[in-house]
Amino acid sequence: MKKFPLIARIVLGSIFSIFGLAGLLQMMPPPANMPIGMETFLKGLMASKYFFPLLKITETVCGLLLLSGFFVPLALVILAPIIVHIFFVHIFLMPDGLMMALVICILELYLCVFAKPYSITVRKLFSAK
Repeated sequence: MKKFPLIARIVLGSIFSIFGLAGLLQMMPPPANMPIGMETFLKGLMASKYFFPLLKITETVCGLLLLSGFFVPLALVILAPIIVHIFFVHIFLMPDGLMMALVICILELYLCVFAKPYSITVRKLFSAK
């Protein structure tokens, strides 16, 4: 059980490193059966010129931080709104990826709330002094 935080951190870091880098380098083509709402949403992100690269750079850097073990609580806090967004995108626009979004949410919640090495630091953000 002591190795579970390490495993969860490595899995989450791998997901964000791989998909962040793949999106940044445009190595993954969009799925052929993408719903029209998701297609419109992605076109909007791409039209902004800055948001999609910023998102993918953030995912890659935070994924690498999780993999390396440096600044893990910071990476978890930065990834939290991205993960919430991924979850809602898959609920409302593209339900096909909902299982992966749930796995990511569960890993994030576990690391932020229950994993002793990181939860102590993350919980301090929510304490009023």
